[in-house]
Amino acid sequence: MTGSGPAALDARLEPAARDWLATALEAVRRDPGTVRGYFPAVGRRLGRDPLDPAADPADVHAWTVDDAGRVELLRAAGGADLERLYMHGDAAERRGVLRALDVLPPTAEGRAVLLDALRTNDVRLVAAAAGGRCAAAELTDAELAQALLKCLFVGVPLTGIPALARVPADAARMAADLVRERVAAGRDVPADAWLLLDPYPGVLERAGLAAELDSADPHRRAAASRFLGARAASAVPTPRED
Repeated sequence: MTGSGPAALDARLEPAARDWLATALEAVRRDPGTVRGYFPAVGRRLGRDPLDPAADPADVHAWTVDDAGRVELLRAAGGADLERLYMHGDAAERRGVLRALDVLPPTAEGRAVLLDALRTNDVRLVAAAAGGRCAAAELTDAELAQALLKCLFVGVPLTGIPALARVPADAARMAADLVRERVAAGRDVPADAWLLLDPYPGVLERAGLAAELDSADPHRRAAASRFLGARAASAVPTPRED
């Protein structure tokens, strides 16, 4: 996300919060193990407001002040105790760990944390895990396909996430299956599914969605028409930048 670095954080902090963070970072650089004491206090000390005051509060990809503070602490600690902080943290602390994966070297601990988050149904954790560069770079094709489908299932917007630069064929196939199943039930399909289908134009055709426009069931016809009509307004965007 643009503007998620130290300068953006510093601009959002009151003097007392800025002093606390400076003290914490100095201590953690001297002794990385002390991150365990500072990490849970970040939200209380720095606040939980949006990092970008203009951000939509409903945007699950938007950073908060405490996200950025936790990333800086983990950066200062060199990723020390990353898995422990995640496993013992609340949702906000876990999201901070996931945000930090993009600025830390790849490790087995980081990979374990990423995969754990993608198994949850917490929209905030799924968004932080799937929405970072780490997911795009470190997940296998099979894992990335599952991550992208998970976003569709739980309602995490796919628009602009780095993983769209390498949509696996399995992600398109599973998205087509999801489209077919939901249309057959007369249910709406997230328009973001087009972002997975666009790189593989033949997949949806083979799924037989066009035939649903002639279904005897009016609900199926309407669901197919809405999804196919949404294509005109959709486009594969440029990946999100930090």
